[in-house]
Amino acid sequence: MNKRDQRFQIAVLAGDGIGPEVMGACLQVLEVLQERFDGSTLAFREVAGGAGLYQATGAALSEKGMAECRQADAILFGAAGLPQVRYPDGTEIATHLDLRAELALYAGVYPIRSYPRLPRVLADRRATEIDLVLVRELSEGLLCSRGRGVLEGDSVARETMLISRDGSRRVSEFAFRVAARRAKSRRRPGKVTCVDQANVLSSMAFFRKVFGEVAAAHPAIEAEFGYVDATAAKLVKSPWEFDVLVTENACGGAFSSLAAALAGSLSLAPTAEIGDQHAVFQPAHGSAPDIAGRGIANPVAQVLSAALMLDWLADQHGEPRLAHAARILEGAVDKAMSVIYPIAFGGQDGTEAITRAIIAHIRRA
Repeated sequence: MNKRDQRFQIAVLAGDGIGPEVMGACLQVLEVLQERFDGSTLAFREVAGGAGLYQATGAALSEKGMAECRQADAILFGAAGLPQVRYPDGTEIATHLDLRAELALYAGVYPIRSYPRLPRVLADRRATEIDLVLVRELSEGLLCSRGRGVLEGDSVARETMLISRDGSRRVSEFAFRVAARRAKSRRRPGKVTCVDQANVLSSMAFFRKVFGEVAAAHPAIEAEFGYVDATAAKLVKSPWEFDVLVTENACGGAFSSLAAALAGSLSLAPTAEIGDQHAVFQPAHGSAPDIAGRGIANPVAQVLSAALMLDWLADQHGEPRLAHAARILEGAVDKAMSVIYPIAFGGQDGTEAITRAIIAHIRRA
């Protein structure tokens, strides 16, 4: 089959809350984007998953649904979780964590950037220069204890931190590859910051040691080290000084949300969860059931997650046209963000208006 005729199978999990709304907007955008190609490049298959499904069936993702995700070329995810729907141990439904474990996803990628027209969280004029990527180890760390915690009576609960050489090495290598790619596209030196608590935890000291070994094999990329607390303070004070950060699972969850908030909002931040064979792409925000159905959800993070998906598919399959499509999509979002004002920022533009603006700029590209 001619590569231009190749169709990539995309599993689509809209999920809960605003998930179906932002996913619907994203699929509209992708259908218009595909008009730029000869034929349909992406074939979408809806898969049920999330808290609503758990409430109805007792499973957040069926065995059939998991099999469809495993067979897909990529997975586009909306949002999962409803505050009132929980597992017996009190934790919320998090379908993407099930996918993460089942599909061996180990690198969480969180590109964070600011949009000059939107209100700045930081007063400094350089806040418009925020452009960083957080790489979060997903398979280990503290959060790998999910479902394995031990409650001793009603007085003590224990969780376990796991850090391995292989896990630390591969996520560090991934971070340096991201930095090298960014350095090439931006024509400036790259830098990777290892964020840890090596001063108090032996597991984090080991993570730092392995990172240092990987850094030595990448002399063209600057490597630096930062403790969690000091890095958090620096992120608040001057986030534009960072390029790529790499850290443990639980720390990464906090840092990704912090950085996205400093850049404006989680509604602007896409994410990718990547393994050797599979990948899931989703917005950084949650299901936000309090605003579901009101037409005010911002679909930008979901759309940009689709751009990350196109880039990953391009790398996996040697398809430069998909990388070109990702640039068209990102450019359309940039141009749309220069004319729209989302309701989340005090403006008047809701889901439909933002979607129309992105589509209009795709057609002009």
